[in-house]
Amino acid sequence: MGNWLSRAFDDDGRLNGPAPSAILHRDVTRVPLTVYTDKGNWLQLSDGACVYDASGGAAVSNLGHGYKVRIWDAMARVFFGSVDYIASLSFTTSIEKRLSVALIETTRGLFSKVIFYNSGSDGIEAAMKMARQYHVEREGKDSERTWFISREQSYHGNTLGALALSGHKARRKIYEPMLAKNVRHISACNQYRDRGQNESTEDYVARKAQELENMFQEVGPKKVIAVALEPVSGASMGCVAPPPGYIKALKAVCRRHGALLIGDEIMCGMGRTGTWHAYQQEVEGSQPDILVMGKGLAAGAQPISAMLVSQQIVDVLGKGSKCFVHGHTFQNHPLACAAALEVVNIIQDERLLENVVRIGDLLEKLLHEKLDHLVGVGNIRGRGCFQGVEFVENKVTKTPFRPDQHVAARIHEKALGPDYQIYVYPGTGTANGEEGDHIIIAPPFNATEADIRWLVDRVAKVIIDYFGQDEKTDTSES
Repeated sequence: MGNWLSRAFDDDGRLNGPAPSAILHRDVTRVPLTVYTDKGNWLQLSDGACVYDASGGAAVSNLGHGYKVRIWDAMARVFFGSVDYIASLSFTTSIEKRLSVALIETTRGLFSKVIFYNSGSDGIEAAMKMARQYHVEREGKDSERTWFISREQSYHGNTLGALALSGHKARRKIYEPMLAKNVRHISACNQYRDRGQNESTEDYVARKAQELENMFQEVGPKKVIAVALEPVSGASMGCVAPPPGYIKALKAVCRRHGALLIGDEIMCGMGRTGTWHAYQQEVEGSQPDILVMGKGLAAGAQPISAMLVSQQIVDVLGKGSKCFVHGHTFQNHPLACAAALEVVNIIQDERLLENVVRIGDLLEKLLHEKLDHLVGVGNIRGRGCFQGVEFVENKVTKTPFRPDQHVAARIHEKALGPDYQIYVYPGTGTANGEEGDHIIIAPPFNATEADIRWLVDRVAKVIIDYFGQDEKTDTSES
């Protein structure tokens, strides 16, 4: 067979192209564009075209692609100077311990312990099991708490447990017969689509909290393990943030009935909204009991996620079995932890959270200025470097486009072209889990104001060109 690795590179150490492939791609009928290399915040394709990574993939590459030397140097120090792999059943390493302390410090001590896994789905599965075990340890093995409550249009992962927790109809549909039936879904928190015209913020929050209370009563108040939510929605709704007091109100319902609150910050966390954690922008007392992080934790350099738990949960396990009945072969992997720790260091050293706030405010402002009036644009929302644009067929009625029109996917594909050169992340099912389209714009934390202005101009241009319009005020309301 020969050495496949040596064939992949030329004499100067550069990747040869094109390469043969046996990859099962997401679309089995098409081969995606091949990325040859990356530099700064740009991706160079094998055909010579360059694309600005305006969403970090799925909000993963939060540092862009320009810190490879620093991150890989940190990994190399661990690989050559310490260890490449350990069995977490029996051993620990200094690098995982240092990362654990660094992450706990970002929560200002509101969490006390953390475990590292490989993906967001892994983290959600662990959170669900941890929440169940907490109640069993506290109430006994006959605990009747077997139910979870989540929200419609939510997305928490692709493994069967995480998918059952999710409320996104289209993603669940083919697997519905296999999914666990111990999850109930309340309505999404989407002010654009379900807040009354004259409804105050306080009334809207109270209505949502009452809906959760009603669900507790329907299921049985002492049968609910936990409520799961994304502080800012991700791929399934496109960066929808809640009004002030919403998360705290839902947490109060959980507290009233002894249930836990699970925060899914796989996509919106790790600084993307301008604070280390998205819940930190909510009113005091909104922190979850279990927090799941992922995607940007190592800025894409390594697959890694994290589950953080409160001291309350640790105390219950400590007084009971003293063991979390769960584990993964590659949990707390030293090389992944080294990459993640260096990402934390980079964000701190270069004060990138401050830049996220600065360029995030500019991004939001310019998106409204350039897009609000355009045909097809229904709503712009988000926080920091995590902004979503929802497309609608009618701006007055907010009617979504039909799924077979593939609006988000086609705008995404068009944006990759030579006239635009940007990668934006598409999403569907925005309106009700099956209908609706949006794109996510999630630039790297080190982007400049000039980058943001250029990017928004490109986004506006691709939308204008896609809908075949001149840059003028939409007249569908008249």
